[in-house]
Amino acid sequence: MSTAAGNGPKTRKEEALTVTVRVMGREYSVACPADEHEALVASADHLNERMTAIRRRGKALGTERIAVMAALNLARDFLALKGHEALAPQQAAAIEKIRQLGFDIDSTLNAPE
Repeated sequence: MSTAAGNGPKTRKEEALTVTVRVMGREYSVACPADEHEALVASADHLNERMTAIRRRGKALGTERIAVMAALNLARDFLALKGHEALAPQQAAAIEKIRQLGFDIDSTLNAPE
């Protein structure tokens, strides 16, 4: 077992694995912690699906351009889930109202009687 200076021995959970994933017919070896193996494989599968869909509906795009398009689409999806104002101003306002209602409920429930 390897040790980091002052951090003690690594646990099995922290040991890195080398995982081979396939994206658009190409294999990539990626190191990841053992406890993130399933998430990495699921992420690679999702990326492969997105990139393959872009390739199918697009013109003859190169792999690099397809990867950038997929990354932009995934980043947009992520920001939309976070309620980023630039993507959905009404949605962001609704999320803020829900947060405020949650604070109001918490303060009401925690107020002394």
